[in-house]
Amino acid sequence: MLALYFILLVCVPLAIVMTFTAPRLAITVAVTQPAFLVIQNSNKTLTPRQVITSPPPLDHDELLLRQASKVGPNPPPKSPKKLAFMFLTTTSLPLAPIWELFFNQTSDHKLLYNVYIHVDPTQKHEPGLFGMFHNRIIPSSKPAYRHTPTLISAARRLLAHALLDDPSNYMFILLSPSCIPLHSFNFTYKSLVSSTKSFVEILKDEPGWYDRWAARGRYTMLPEVRPEDFRIGSQFWTFTRAHARMVVSDVKIWSKFNKPCVRKDTCYPEEHYFPTLLHMRDPQGCVYATLTHVDWRSVNDCHPWTYKPLEVGVGLIQKLRSARPRYGNGGGTRKDPFLFARKFSPAGISPLMNIARNVILNDSTLV
Repeated sequence: MLALYFILLVCVPLAIVMTFTAPRLAITVAVTQPAFLVIQNSNKTLTPRQVITSPPPLDHDELLLRQASKVGPNPPPKSPKKLAFMFLTTTSLPLAPIWELFFNQTSDHKLLYNVYIHVDPTQKHEPGLFGMFHNRIIPSSKPAYRHTPTLISAARRLLAHALLDDPSNYMFILLSPSCIPLHSFNFTYKSLVSSTKSFVEILKDEPGWYDRWAARGRYTMLPEVRPEDFRIGSQFWTFTRAHARMVVSDVKIWSKFNKPCVRKDTCYPEEHYFPTLLHMRDPQGCVYATLTHVDWRSVNDCHPWTYKPLEVGVGLIQKLRSARPRYGNGGGTRKDPFLFARKFSPAGISPLMNIARNVILNDSTLV
């Protein structure tokens, strides 16, 4: 009798609790990646899986570009506007001595410019270069190859570093190791800081433009870049700070030009991305011309003419100075002078230095 009483005392309340308590949920989390949240109730039925994964971590370039896109659009009002000279090269700068003279014409210039160099870290190059090129190699340098988007990536890295390095950088100039200045620093500086527009060659309906647009596949560029939006132009340009920020902030257009080409013979993304982007985003903010002279009249394996040592002289410099850019939109009454020129052979440094002070960097010899 005592045992029966004990059983009733324990079991009856438990039965009441189980009757009026809702089924409990058991929560388990899978250990595989990506993680899923699986909810299972007491009657063994499963609710739909809910993905709770976070996006993959950004690589160094994405972090760099995202950070650079947040900088101020204008230089500090009380600071002098600066020029950012950005050299895109693979190894060393064979024409560095003439640039040394260019930058060192007066001590006052040191507060008006910055230098940034992108090299191929897999190639041999002079470790520190020298002079104002010392310690100016950007740490995020990566290999860059023709016919690939890597050349665009290299230019975007240079822009990002220049934007982050100095808020006073106002104009951003992309140069190659075969470039030389055609005027004094003073002339170059005044010409650029007086402009509110970028100088980028933007050409429409060039021969073979459709094949270049379709180089990644017939429909790959759509819908972001339509055939009528596609433009061609020189790889070498000068951007305002606003346009530099535009380039490092771009994701939509870059996602198309970052795709590999299926046709290498028509693949020159570095000549398409920048003119197309600026034409689509801010055509009124550009002068449709490059300020870097190049001679395409004698093309060798899709490369422009390279000036040999025997060609370098006063006559050549005067000829390059008197030339005027080709404007993609006609140019109206503009007659901007070329400020830089390429391609000069590394062996030409000696004759260039012979005429550097008295001709190239001498404004009184302007024609």
